[in-house]
Amino acid sequence: MRRTHRALTAVLLLPALAGCAVVVPVGADVQRALAAAVTGSDPQPMVIADPGTGSGSIVSAETMPNLPIQVRLSGVNAAKVAYRSVQPDVGEREVSGTVFTPQGDAPEGGWPIISYAHGTTGIEQDCAPSESSSLLGASALVQGYTTAGFAVAITDYEGLGYPGDHAYLDNITAGYDVIDAVRALRTVFPDAGTRWAAFGGSQGGGAAWAANELADSYAPELDLVGAVALAPAANMVGLVDKAIAGTLTDDQGPLLQWVLESLSRRDPALNLDDYRSGNAAQDWAALTGCTPDKAAAREDAVKQLGDKDFVPETDEAAAVLRETLRAMAVPTRPASAPMLVAYGDADTFIDAAWTDAALERACAFGDVITIDRQAGRGHGDVNGDAVNAWIADRFAGVPAQNDCSR
Repeated sequence: MRRTHRALTAVLLLPALAGCAVVVPVGADVQRALAAAVTGSDPQPMVIADPGTGSGSIVSAETMPNLPIQVRLSGVNAAKVAYRSVQPDVGEREVSGTVFTPQGDAPEGGWPIISYAHGTTGIEQDCAPSESSSLLGASALVQGYTTAGFAVAITDYEGLGYPGDHAYLDNITAGYDVIDAVRALRTVFPDAGTRWAAFGGSQGGGAAWAANELADSYAPELDLVGAVALAPAANMVGLVDKAIAGTLTDDQGPLLQWVLESLSRRDPALNLDDYRSGNAAQDWAALTGCTPDKAAAREDAVKQLGDKDFVPETDEAAAVLRETLRAMAVPTRPASAPMLVAYGDADTFIDAAWTDAALERACAFGDVITIDRQAGRGHGDVNGDAVNAWIADRFAGVPAQNDCSR
């Protein structure tokens, strides 16, 4: 584990939502491997010896020959999977994702695991990381962590990459997805261990936070050592009052539109016309798009949004939306493991005051949280330089700094 600690702290991880770049020396052997890798091939079904049943069991798995060349040359075992997640009071769901381990012999106890929860990519099925050869940028993160001796699981979340309705910013649902991605990884690659860390940013920050709360009771066979939540969408109830006041930021209006469209797909009783008017109602279809071919139309529609385009029609409608968002929020209970929360006080997607309040509540539960509130930082430029060292310390058994006691 000491060797793993050193390797992880040496990995260069870009802030929050991207990944790490590992330079591959191009010698003669690498050039030959590169020439062979360029040809690629079509994904092939994988036969899993024991696909299992219940949470984390495998519905399907296939090879991933079209990952970026640097990742393939760095030496990884990779699979795109569909796996089952059994959410209490909801039932069994099927979720897609990708799982990776380093090549070679695993250390004693198996490969330690990073379960990565990605940030917002959209709410359409085609907007999943697994639908992209680069995993929408996360392939560099995979390369960095597997090079450092870690297995990696990346959930798409329900409804992205696989049939279903995406539960956008529903931290609880996403938390189950994050945990069951670890089980799916271990089902496909049995040399992965039981020790794991959750890591996510933005939408994924809320998901990692929720996974931390759920882990002890939902996955007692796994050993969560810690969770990292960068710019987390922990509690978004404040969107309702800002919509009523006409004070949503330019970034929060389009975010709320995705929330509302996602909710309407999951609950046919929700009447979208109770929450949209003006250009939002007129350009709703364009605002919903997330694929590159729809990006220009969405950008144009976003520019036309007015200050009052998302005002709920009635007090009752506002109350319903508040309660729905509250049910999707964290914290809800004590966490299972220490947590690092880093966020900026100039975030235009998630008001810093909302994160402050979520942290205050989590501290009241008795959580151990390292809090990094960064002055002048926004949503996408949160400094994540401390992430790898913090995760490495958790795997090494070093006690986490607890800022809740301050």
